[in-house]
Amino acid sequence: MAITLNNHVFKGHRTLLGNRYITYGELELPLRYDLYPVSKNGFDWGNTSKGSQQLAFSMLCQLSDKKLALQYAEQFSKSVVKTLNSRDWIMSASQVLEWIEENTEKKVMQKLQPLNSTIQEKKKIKTNVVKEICKELHITQKNLAEILEVPEGTVSSWAVKNEIPRLGKKAIEFYMLNVKNQKIVDSYRSFKKLLEAS
Repeated sequence: MAITLNNHVFKGHRTLLGNRYITYGELELPLRYDLYPVSKNGFDWGNTSKGSQQLAFSMLCQLSDKKLALQYAEQFSKSVVKTLNSRDWIMSASQVLEWIEENTEKKVMQKLQPLNSTIQEKKKIKTNVVKEICKELHITQKNLAEILEVPEGTVSSWAVKNEIPRLGKKAIEFYMLNVKNQKIVDSYRSFKKLLEAS
C-alpha cells in the first residue's frame, strides 16, 4: 500500500473554457457528494470557495478516512488548495500525507515507508493563452486567424496582451466543439464501414 500511495498523484486541469478535472492515479477523483455535499458546481482551486472545500475533502478522504476529512477539509482548503493557482497542477500523495502528518492528530505517516518523493508540484509558469489554444488545436496563430476570420494582427495582439476578448473566446469554443463533434462523426462513419464490410 505504501508504494502505491507514494507513486500516485493528484492532477488538476482547468480547460481554457473553465471546466475543471481532477484525477488521482489517472482515475477521476470522486466528488464524494454522498459524504460531503458542499459545492453544487464541482471542484475548484486557487481560492477558498465551496468548490475548493469539496476538493480538499475528496483529497483527504482519498488518503485517510471520512472523519479526518470532515474535520480538516476547511483547513486543508485554506492552506493547500488555495495555493494551487495554475491551470494545471500536480500534487503527490506523499505531499498530502505529509500535510496530514504535520497538521492533524492522526499519525498516518508511520504506516508508510520513508518518503523520498521525486514528484514535485509543477512550477507555476505563466502561460500564454493564445499559444496554449494553438498548441491544443495543433495550429498556428495564422491558422487561428483564418478560422476566426479576423486579421492575423488581431490574433498577434491577443498573444501580446495574453488576453482574448469574450466574443473571440466564444468563437474558439464553438470551433473546438465543432472539431470534437466532427471526430465523433468520423469515428461513427469508420465504425459503420467496418460493420458493412463484415
